[in-house]
Amino acid sequence: MIVVHDLWKKYGKLQVLEGLSLSVNEGETVVILGRSGVGKSVLLRQIIGLEAPDKGYIEVEGQRISKMSQQKRFKSVKGMGMLFQGSALFDSMNVGENTAFYLREHDQNLSEKEIKNRVAEALKMVGLEGTEQKMPSDLSGGMRKRAALARLIVYRPRIVLYDEPTTGLDPITAMQINDLINSTRKELKATSIVVTHDIKSAMVIGDRLAFHSEGKIVAIAPKNEFLKIQNPQLQAFFKNALLTPEFLATNQ
Repeated sequence: MIVVHDLWKKYGKLQVLEGLSLSVNEGETVVILGRSGVGKSVLLRQIIGLEAPDKGYIEVEGQRISKMSQQKRFKSVKGMGMLFQGSALFDSMNVGENTAFYLREHDQNLSEKEIKNRVAEALKMVGLEGTEQKMPSDLSGGMRKRAALARLIVYRPRIVLYDEPTTGLDPITAMQINDLINSTRKELKATSIVVTHDIKSAMVIGDRLAFHSEGKIVAIAPKNEFLKIQNPQLQAFFKNALLTPEFLATNQ
């Protein structure tokens, strides 16, 4: 479904990706863990086609998108959706307009009535039924994440990328977003990649977990095996995450 091979990316003198490779199977959710600032979000931008790698390639559904022109790459990734870390709602549009944006811009086959019905359905799925007229400034952080998720759901992507979906949220709201990610996956039958530094969320939403360090994936395993990996960098990450004995006992 998604193959990333020997990916390199540099910004000025800063080498961010250094030979990173990863494969994601159709229908699974892979969660990429790592400290802030190591390049996890850069990887997502490469996959969705916002940036091109310096070296290496990315295949999505059998197409090598990293070698395409920008126009062809855009057409190839139309089946993808991304939940950005800051939600990326348009401040000048209300919730309904934000949710309908992609359909109005890119799907010429839907009537306005069909678009409104799709928007209402998506907002109901994320617990924001009846909020079409609210502005982003009226929403809490958790509600903004939900609205951004509705905007993603509404055009039913086959592949979904999540960039730090629970960052800045309280534990209860974070768990609600995790539940929505799981329900979205089931509803869309989507293949998903989630970038986070939250190991507890990763255990809830991931099929396989990967650890990103020094520009590459240094460990990857099914979640029930991940905590047992004896990699020094990974074990240091676990230690800094302050995992309780109860959590470790439950998830090993």
